[in-house]
Amino acid sequence: MERSIFWVTGRPVSPITPHVIQVAGIYYFVFGVLTVLGGIVGYWKTKRLQPLSVAVICGLTLLVAGGLLSCGETYLMSGLILGMLATAGLSGQFIPQVMTNRAAPQVILMAVLSGIGMLLTLIAFAKK
Repeated sequence: MERSIFWVTGRPVSPITPHVIQVAGIYYFVFGVLTVLGGIVGYWKTKRLQPLSVAVICGLTLLVAGGLLSCGETYLMSGLILGMLATAGLSGQFIPQVMTNRAAPQVILMAVLSGIGMLLTLIAFAKK
């Protein structure tokens, strides 16, 4: 029997599964870059290291997660778990700020992007 991209770990999966994983990997790369850039802007505005350090840690974690997802089936779960941890941390930081008071546009953007990241990661876990 011929194996195709629709056979992952010896069992048939939905044809959409590889596409969801690819979308999640690309999203992690883009979100990681935006997070690092946001930390640089936060440092530039406040002259405090806290926004920069948190953004660099979370951004690099998202970049590593995207890289692991692009490496194939071997590192798939590691990439999804790292992506989930990073997006959960960013969601925990920004979503409460948006809900409690009038937040700046960049805070709203990060809350929306982290929520999308969480949703995308959960869909990728469900398809796995």
